[in-house]
Amino acid sequence: MGNKLFGVILILTLFMVPGAHMEAQQPAQPTTTEAAKTFHWPSGKRAAVSLSFDDARTSQIDVGLALLNEHHVKATFFLESSNIHNRLEGWKKAVADGHEIGSHTVTHPCTGNYAFSRHNALEDYTLQMMEDQIDDADAQIHQMLGVKPKTFAYPCGQKFVGTGLDVRSYVPLIAEHFIAGRGYLDESPNDPTICDLAQAMGTPFDDMDLEHMKSIVEQAAQQGRWVIFVGHEIGNRGYQVTDATALGALCDYLNDPANGIWLGTVEEVARYIRQQRGISVGGGM
Repeated sequence: MGNKLFGVILILTLFMVPGAHMEAQQPAQPTTTEAAKTFHWPSGKRAAVSLSFDDARTSQIDVGLALLNEHHVKATFFLESSNIHNRLEGWKKAVADGHEIGSHTVTHPCTGNYAFSRHNALEDYTLQMMEDQIDDADAQIHQMLGVKPKTFAYPCGQKFVGTGLDVRSYVPLIAEHFIAGRGYLDESPNDPTICDLAQAMGTPFDDMDLEHMKSIVEQAAQQGRWVIFVGHEIGNRGYQVTDATALGALCDYLNDPANGIWLGTVEEVARYIRQQRGISVGGGM
């Protein structure tokens, strides 16, 4: 009698405790660590690295293009389309050499807290205005260079329009139009198993020496991650200038098979991640 009574009480307890019987029926979900074990970079590589440069700065053509070509490296250039004419023939050569051309809008809108963007402030933008920036930049890049951008870089790494209660994220616009969007001044490389490709993290490498660059790559390799380096000018190391000598040495390091790094454009790596995760290509086919 006592055993039967105990059994009845146990059954009632399971049904009375919220979620107790449901948890027993739910299959265990894979942890991030377990998910990472199912993801593999191509050819047994330990990590992926992309080199990207913003704004269509003239030094990217005058200094960077020859340097990258000498080291057999393909980079991603996120062009502010209003700057392309400053080195139009050089950008045509970059396309012919196999470098990726991404979008960085027409006029580079950022928060009005930056003096340079006071009259082009995201706080004054709507989602429609931002979509017009995206469409116009795509059209201009296609007209001048004959390519349609598949990836995007957020100006100043900022992803909003409006203020206060009217603030809206424009990440969904990027997800609709491109296969990947890249941020800036982010604090981590990307975990390929969970990162949101519409707002992938970007790691600045302006004003860095080679050892600092390599330490970022090695840390990412320990975790199987994707580093998207972000630069602006290319030349003598300084504020918003990627050191040309360090960049060349970094290219050699990344190209060395012994280091196990996959060096690909932002588009190449994003497409691979989508394929591995079974995500449809979506915007920017």
